[in-house]
Amino acid sequence: MIEVTKHIRIDDREIELQFVRASGPGGQKLNKVATAVQLRFDVARSPSLPEAVRARLIRLAGKRVSREGILVVDAHRYRTQERNRQDALQRLVHWIQRAAKVPKPRRQTRPSPAAKRRRLDEKRRRGQVKRSRGAVIPDQQS
Repeated sequence: MIEVTKHIRIDDREIELQFVRASGPGGQKLNKVATAVQLRFDVARSPSLPEAVRARLIRLAGKRVSREGILVVDAHRYRTQERNRQDALQRLVHWIQRAAKVPKPRRQTRPSPAAKRRRLDEKRRRGQVKRSRGAVIPDQQS
């Protein structure tokens, strides 16, 4: 069990890990060892996630979530399988924790009359500066 928050725990069986060859540094071991991790988590069908968290996670993760609702996390930052596995799990937990936070509703605000006046005064001043930069008329000599 992976504890994400006080109320959200994910069963290890819901997470699928696949080890693949990573690009980048590796030297002689480059073509032998599959150190990169591809973590797959079925967000759409996970019984561990409340509906609101599920919807926010899908929206937050964006293109990391497939059409089928599977979140894919690629981890290839480190040279060992174990470190990359831990990194992928930490990133999954981080995504779910972010989705678990209920966003504060936005309260509509309105500019004060003084703020409106200042904005319009500044616009007038700026317009005058621009008008004063008009075309220069050359001196006419007779």
